[in-house]
Amino acid sequence: MKKKCVCVLLSAAMAMTMFAGCGNKDQASAGETNTVASADAEKSSETEGAEVNADESSGADMSATEAAEETSEAAETTAAEPFEATTVTVFAAKSLNTVMEELIAEYNKTQPNVSIVGSYDSSGTLMTQIEEGAACDVFFSAAQKQMDQLQDEDGLAVDGTRHNVVNNQVCVVTWKGSGTEVTGLSDIGKAKSIALADGSVPVGKYTRQAMVNAGMLNKVDDVSQITTSEIQEALGGVEINECANVGAVTAAVAEGSNEVGTVYYSDTYGFEDRLQILEVVPYELTGNVIYPVAQIINKEADELEQSTAEDFINFLTSDDAKTIFQKYYFDTDVE
Repeated sequence: MKKKCVCVLLSAAMAMTMFAGCGNKDQASAGETNTVASADAEKSSETEGAEVNADESSGADMSATEAAEETSEAAETTAAEPFEATTVTVFAAKSLNTVMEELIAEYNKTQPNVSIVGSYDSSGTLMTQIEEGAACDVFFSAAQKQMDQLQDEDGLAVDGTRHNVVNNQVCVVTWKGSGTEVTGLSDIGKAKSIALADGSVPVGKYTRQAMVNAGMLNKVDDVSQITTSEIQEALGGVEINECANVGAVTAAVAEGSNEVGTVYYSDTYGFEDRLQILEVVPYELTGNVIYPVAQIINKEADELEQSTAEDFINFLTSDDAKTIFQKYYFDTDVE
């Protein structure tokens, strides 16, 4: 009996041990399962977060790109939008005649409805016409004096629209094959005849200023008042053909009517085969030859015409216009 009880107790103990072992194994297995599941969950969360961030980044990039494209399209639309049909009258110095043709053609590429009508003569003559009431939207002078008169004395220039556009230089020229003994301004009196613009014409004024600074003429308060006869006397009686504008001087020399003359460097453009430059007169003698432009008060102009005139002035000071000016021997390095 006693032996039987011992066997029963041993069997019970073994059963309990086996049960405990199975329980520990199940717990370990469950722990491993939970760890793997947690790791998978974290990995899934990270992947989802990365996908969300990528989507947000992509969306932001697309929004920025779309905004930039819309801004660019709006700018192009504004820049390309032409004015309605209108006419702008420009009074410009004779020395601008040739370059203005190309400038107007370039402007009309973006403003095809605008008709730019140019009137070309000496700046002094054009100034007088404006003072007398001629309809003018834009004045493009070959000197500051005439612009100063219209702006400061007459009050005919629109405030805030005046700009210095280009610089030029006075040249002593002869026709090719003339055989002249003249080498420049200092010995211009050796010529048999000289084509010279009147003192009211900017190139004539700058020529007189150079002669004064070179000691060829006496100093005066206003060099434009020096007469042709006074210059003739100072040069020993040489024949002088007094011209109304620089274009007339250029033509007189190119045709051989006069042996030499003083013109702007830009006026030799297109005459390279007919004119010889004897001297480019330095700025130290003439001073800067600045060409200012400004909008003129035109009581007959409507709002469209006024806006277009201002736009054309802005074009004249643009980089595109500078490239064209340089082609025609103008200096665009001005302040």
